[in-house]
Amino acid sequence: MIDCGCKGEVGTKQAQLRPRRRLLLYLPFTALIIALGLPARLVPKLLPPWYVAYAGDFLWAMLLYFVCALTLRRSAKQTFCIALIIACLIEVSQLFHPPWLEYLRSVRPLAFVLGFSFLWSDIAAYTLGIALAAAIDRAFLSRLNTTCSICFFNCFDRI
Repeated sequence: MIDCGCKGEVGTKQAQLRPRRRLLLYLPFTALIIALGLPARLVPKLLPPWYVAYAGDFLWAMLLYFVCALTLRRSAKQTFCIALIIACLIEVSQLFHPPWLEYLRSVRPLAFVLGFSFLWSDIAAYTLGIALAAAIDRAFLSRLNTTCSICFFNCFDRI
């Protein structure tokens, strides 16, 4: 609980801050992540092997974090946990190959999301990517998005 200086309805409430992420702040980050990640999947022969092996998963996890942050409106710590759970569940799903899931993987955009084979190194790349995205979110983006739940204005413009 942080007092933003608002008096609220009764004048005694403290403002409860919650993340209110603005799409326009997150759009440049997501566009950059997509621009850096797609070459690893589309033209892997033109890139160094380490980039192809790890950068795609690392950047995919960052993108997953930002999508979760925009849609779920949770704290950076909660969003980190949710994004990591989703990433791990998708990675574990790669151990299973039922026909319907293989059909989904045959669709190229879904193949980027679902992947094909389980690797422990992917889990490490996901963890590091989500951690970096959470650090960026907490250090820069969340501070620009904090709103007061009483007055719904950005009460930290004066800081």
